[in-house]
Amino acid sequence: QVQLVESGGGLVQAGGSLRLSCVSSGITFSSMTMGWYRQAPGKQRELVATISSIYTTNYADPLKGRFTIRRDNARNTVDLQMNSLKPEDTAVYYCKATRLGADYWGQGTQVTVSS
Repeated sequence: QVQLVESGGGLVQAGGSLRLSCVSSGITFSSMTMGWYRQAPGKQRELVATISSIYTTNYADPLKGRFTIRRDNARNTVDLQMNSLKPEDTAVYYCKATRLGADYWGQGTQVTVSS
């Protein structure tokens, strides 16, 4: 059974930082493309960043330079370091694992940035 469990969300002031983590089980983690997505209230879920099995990264353009995605295949985890947070970064952040057209999602972790 595939499980993706996010952690690290919370309340932070604008300008602060948070580090999200996603630990996976039930998948061959090293072969998966891992990603972070977010969904703000009333908006569609959107890409934050992805990292492939060969460590190629991709970021949503507005987030480049503030967010960093990393993976640790030994620990089956993917992290998202978020710096210089803004109120508009407030959303539920989801972890996703993808391979050969199969997608697996975590339950999400809430990030709230106060002004």
